Amino acid sequence: MRGLGILFVILAAIGWGLSGGIGDILMERGWDPIVISFYRGAIGLIFFLIWLVVSSSSKSERSGRFYLWAVLAGLGVAGNFTLYYTSIEASSVPVAATLMYTAPVFVLLISFVLRIEKSTIFKWSCVASVVAGIVLLTGAYNPDEVAVSALGVITGLGAGMAYTLFIFGFKRASKLGNPETILAVAFSAFCIVLFLLADPGQLLAVWTSADIGWFILLGTVGAGVSFIFYLYGIRKTAPSTASMVAMVEPVTATLFGLLLLGDVLTLIQAVGMGVILITVTILSVKQA
Repeated sequence: MRGLGILFVILAAIGWGLSGGIGDILMERGWDPIVISFYRGAIGLIFFLIWLVVSSSSKSERSGRFYLWAVLAGLGVAGNFTLYYTSIEASSVPVAATLMYTAPVFVLLISFVLRIEKSTIFKWSCVASVVAGIVLLTGAYNPDEVAVSALGVITGLGAGMAYTLFIFGFKRASKLGNPETILAVAFSAFCIVLFLLADPGQLLAVWTSADIGWFILLGTVGAGVSFIFYLYGIRKTAPSTASMVAMVEPVTATLFGLLLLGDVLTLIQAVGMGVILITVTILSVKQA
């Protein structure tokens, strides 16, 4: 059963990694990142509503705090998807995926400020290591030849912060309700927010576009199936193991970008990427 849990987490991470590449393909065809994010979440919502209906454990939730945390989780997902695709558009799939995974470091910094965690040499070493990795990955060490735009860096890091909000909201809501209800509420809030922000013309154009198959694939692989896999997997997997296995996502995204989309990384960028992923993995395992 433990091996099955790890397999589910791996499959979820692969799905999330592939979603970056699929999103890049759609953006190259002229689709707005918000529209892409909306359909990724909306198609995922269909899966979660079906899960909610067929689940024998589902029950009506009446706690105001439950809905608050579930809605915050949905806002986190909306921010994560949109900023992630914006970062891809401004930089590349490998850079965006790696910057998004700096989230644990920002959580650590916030914990220091709020005095939730004690400051230690190990933790500050992790922060310094990730900062060094970001400098190498983005080319900030040479201002005259910066490899990644400021927009790509800001939105990539923002995607990581939004990812943190989703995880935090989901964990708090999970103490008050079941996961299928949380995902249904969270992605309903997600869809409402992005529907209001998206270009109405593009939203309608998707239905008659030749790219509709890509949108369905994106929502199925990048939200519906992957989130369900992850939730089932995390129940049967230790947090430290799940943290390490989840690193399959940026690796998958990077390989997709390099092999299929023609993205290019210099040796220094590859070293910076490796520094970030290794440091975040060590920090996540240690925190778990």
